[in-house]
Amino acid sequence: MIKYCLASAMLLSLPAAAQEFTIERLSASPNINGASVQGLKMAPDGKRITFLRGKAENAAQLDLWEFDIDSGESRLLVDSASLLEGGSEVLSEEEKARRERNRAITGKTGIVSYFWSADSSTLLFPISGDVYVLPLGGSVKRLTDTPQYETDIKFSPQGTYVSFVRDREVYVVDIASGAETKLTSGSTDTIANGMSEFVAQEELSRFTGYWWSPDETRVAFEQFDESRVLVKDRYEVQPDGGVVTLKQRYPEAGSQNVEVKLGIVTVADQSVSWVDLGDNDDIYLARVNWTPDSQAVAVQRLNREQTTLDILMSDVSGATNTFVSESSDIWINLDNNMRFLSDGTMIRTNETSGFKHIVRHNMETGEATAITSGDWVVSAIEKIDEEAGTIYFSGFKDTPIEQHLYAVPLAGGDITRISQERGWHNATVGSEVYIDNFSSPEQPPQVTIRSLADGGLRSVVLANALDENHPYFDFKDSTPNQTFGTIDAVDGSKLYYRLYTPLNMEEGKRYPAILAPYGGPHGQRVRNQWSVNFNDILARNGFVVMVLDNRGMWNRGLEFEGHVKNAMGTVEVQDQVSGAEYLKTLSYVDGDNIGTWGWSYGGYMTLMSMFKEPDVFKAGVSVSPVTDWRLYDTAYTERYLGHPNAPGDVYANTSVFKYVDGFKGDLLLIHGMADDNVFFDHTVKLLSVLQNKGKPFELMTYPGKKHGIRGEKTRSHLWNQALDFFNRKLK
Repeated sequence: MIKYCLASAMLLSLPAAAQEFTIERLSASPNINGASVQGLKMAPDGKRITFLRGKAENAAQLDLWEFDIDSGESRLLVDSASLLEGGSEVLSEEEKARRERNRAITGKTGIVSYFWSADSSTLLFPISGDVYVLPLGGSVKRLTDTPQYETDIKFSPQGTYVSFVRDREVYVVDIASGAETKLTSGSTDTIANGMSEFVAQEELSRFTGYWWSPDETRVAFEQFDESRVLVKDRYEVQPDGGVVTLKQRYPEAGSQNVEVKLGIVTVADQSVSWVDLGDNDDIYLARVNWTPDSQAVAVQRLNREQTTLDILMSDVSGATNTFVSESSDIWINLDNNMRFLSDGTMIRTNETSGFKHIVRHNMETGEATAITSGDWVVSAIEKIDEEAGTIYFSGFKDTPIEQHLYAVPLAGGDITRISQERGWHNATVGSEVYIDNFSSPEQPPQVTIRSLADGGLRSVVLANALDENHPYFDFKDSTPNQTFGTIDAVDGSKLYYRLYTPLNMEEGKRYPAILAPYGGPHGQRVRNQWSVNFNDILARNGFVVMVLDNRGMWNRGLEFEGHVKNAMGTVEVQDQVSGAEYLKTLSYVDGDNIGTWGWSYGGYMTLMSMFKEPDVFKAGVSVSPVTDWRLYDTAYTERYLGHPNAPGDVYANTSVFKYVDGFKGDLLLIHGMADDNVFFDHTVKLLSVLQNKGKPFELMTYPGKKHGIRGEKTRSHLWNQALDFFNRKLK
């Protein structure tokens, strides 16, 4: 593993053990956290656990592994390097963009996704644009070998077919015969079938555009036409100095979105029926679910303002009726919790009570009966066991900073907490056991198999014990102290924080402090889980660091989230000031030297905090910031701020430019010069304004880098720049 030392001046206050924990060590590999896995799944028959694991020499290249529950043994199923014949994975531009949108696979290569057949006999996965299947006990079989790129690969529900999108059309392959059928037609440079549009992926967390009927006879598919979407010239400055000019369809706030349709195609003859989505074509296709009998689809239609969600029931001919309509004065949060029961009722979650809870709908009347309730939030329905009459769900009944697995009777009633250890649990639920992907501030991410009955340990998939063999072990005795707590916002709201303090603090010495928020809607950062990141580096170098979740965070209910409605950059900044005021009460904090840093919305927060509260925040590092919300996309921006043409000055009041005159501190701006999410335009516009107003600042740009500014050496450089800046400006 690569190790370099920072300049000695940066490390004078650190003990010897901590001096080796450099930014380069942190950036070189996620292995500092120990072994890790992703893509955890349980085979439908419950006998095997499968997961993706990075290679020892390259953690970003993923291979497919299995864990046998009976034997307790793990083994490599598919080595991605062998399929790539030692070469590098070749990605299409469409796939690069899709991975950038899907944060779970951003920056990953090899086998980044896979699927089980319904009978647990076969695994399906894509690699380098082609499709492969692995029958258990057999060898890998290649299903496609084409110059085109296949994306969004799926098994049909009964395992007869494999489906995928190629050249903006949906195809199916009969696994037994190998026969390939093109299901959809009519795609052009602006029309796509079976794909999800940019904002659906980036902002609505919907990464697919087609859905199989349970009986495999039909496929529902999205068709979008992006011809009316704004075309922007996006300039990517590359490492060789070249400039690539790209014309990207990007729906800025207030501009037109794609026109979307929903079709239902019959597999046998490729005939298509079109679903009646209503007369208004300025809507979002939010979610699509088939009913168990394959005779209808439940279509979730979201209005452009994202304040009304309609569930339309459509038969296979496309005729629809409105089953349920729900509205909110704040906004609608989408989820993937819809389920249908054998008795003909529907289970889902909604927030009509102000908190997300499980409800049961009568399919005749649409009437909803609450199954859970209270001033806390359900995050996801994990499994419904109809025979036992139990719903298993993840949520925050005990505290908003810990996610746990719970069980509740289908009829409602007492809730049982199944996961026991304090911390953060991501559960995958089977018939008798569940996979517990767990971490806490003291426990690096571990994976165990546990009993659904009582949470008892059955088997260990990944121990990741913090012992002498763990890569973090050498540093654990010199880990900055971390504490969790709460402060009150000015309106009395309880705000959670995570506080890092320097190593071996000297009695009577006062240390500079840095607030490190994300700040934006839904961006919860204070979690009782394992975390090794730049905040640790700052603490090891003599800074007190506070991560404070301001009003607007989720997992606290709609009212708490809604504080930022039409008011971004107001209460969030106010709450960070409250955090700074709290830090000033601590005897070991130098209240005259408080800074702030953040990325993306956190970068916006840095700018707003420094521009609006220059007497509080002396220095700030702003990475990839939004500066003017008119330049950001429709689905995100309008959800929180409304339409730019609405009456009032919402967009002017939430732009950093209104407050530039107040800026008097020290600022380091950082941005990737190929960012396709928060375009480099945001920072360029700010550079011009700051220069014209004679405001000094520092700048670091990264050629060829997108929003995540990824890469081992690049990240090391970025963090070193930020650390050097704070050392110069706050000490």
